[in-house]
Amino acid sequence: LDSYRGSVKDFVNFNAKQDAELLHKAMKGIGTDEDTILMLLTSRSNNQRQEIKAAYKKAHGKDLVSALKSELGGLFETLVVALMTPPISYDASQLHKALKGAGTDDDVLIEILASRTCAQIKDIIKVYKKECGGKLEKDITGDTSGHFQKLLVILLQGSRDEGVDEDRIEKDAKELFAAGEGKVGTDVEKFINILGNRSHEHLRLVFDAYKNLSGNDIEDSIEGETTGNLENLMLAVVKCAKSVPAYFAESLNGSMRRAGTDDQTLMRIMVSRSETDMLDIRACFKKMYGASLYNTIQDDTAGDYGKALLYLCGGKD
Repeated sequence: LDSYRGSVKDFVNFNAKQDAELLHKAMKGIGTDEDTILMLLTSRSNNQRQEIKAAYKKAHGKDLVSALKSELGGLFETLVVALMTPPISYDASQLHKALKGAGTDDDVLIEILASRTCAQIKDIIKVYKKECGGKLEKDITGDTSGHFQKLLVILLQGSRDEGVDEDRIEKDAKELFAAGEGKVGTDVEKFINILGNRSHEHLRLVFDAYKNLSGNDIEDSIEGETTGNLENLMLAVVKCAKSVPAYFAESLNGSMRRAGTDDQTLMRIMVSRSETDMLDIRACFKKMYGASLYNTIQDDTAGDYGKALLYLCGGKD
C-alpha cells in the first residue's frame, strides 16, 4: 500500500462504538475536551468518521455533527464539520456555498473544477443535485459568464480525452501559439478547447512542445493574453495538468505567509487532500519554498484549529 499518498490513514484497531463513547465523554459535563476530539478525528479516515457518526446516533439518538457544533466554535468548529463530511459531499457543499448568496467565490470554483478527476466531478454533480437541490451546471451558468463560464462548463463534463495522441502534440502546440502569441488579440476558444479536453499527460507534452516553439512557458503566454478569473482558471488547469500536488502547494503558500491568513482555503485544502496526496504536497512545498508545510502552518495558525491542521499535515519535512 506504499502508493497511498495521503497523510490520514485508516486507524488500525478501529472500534466505532468505542470512539463514539470517547467523543460523548469529551462533550459531557462542563467544558469540552477539545484535545480528545481533535486527536481522535484527525487519526481516523473519513470512512471511519462516518461509522463513528452512525454508532453515536445509535447509542445517543442524536446527530454527532450537531452535538459537536453545539460544543465548539469558530474555525475549529468549521474544520471539525469539514472532517465529518464525506469528501464528495464536502466538495459539493463548498461549490454550493461559493455560488449562493451575493457574489460568487470564483476561487473555489476554480480550485475544485481544475483539480478533481473526471470521475470525482461526475460524482460531485450527482451529490450536488441530491444534497444541494439544484443542477450544478445550471447554478454555475447562472452565476458566471463569457469564456470563464465556457471553460468551467467544459471541465464540468468530466470527459477529458484519455492517454496521449502523438499525432496531435505538435499540432496542439502550434494552435495554441497561433491563438495567442502568434496574433494580435487572442483566440480564447482554442485555448479553452485544448486545455479543457486533452488529458493531463497529453497536455504536459503539448506544453513542452509549446516552449520549444515559442521560447515561453505556456503560463507566461496565458498571463500576457488574458486577465481576471479566466486567467486564474486557465493557469489552474495548466498547473494541475503539470502537477496537482505542486498546484496545491502553491495555493497553500498563497493562503499563508502574508497579511492575514486565508483560513477557508487553507482548511479546504488540508481537509480535502489529507486522504489524497498530502505527502506529495508536502514534498512539493519543501522543494518550492524551502520550508516545511508543517512549520509554516504552525507559524500561521493557533489554538485547537492550528493543532488539528498540524495533525492533518502529518509531519515535518
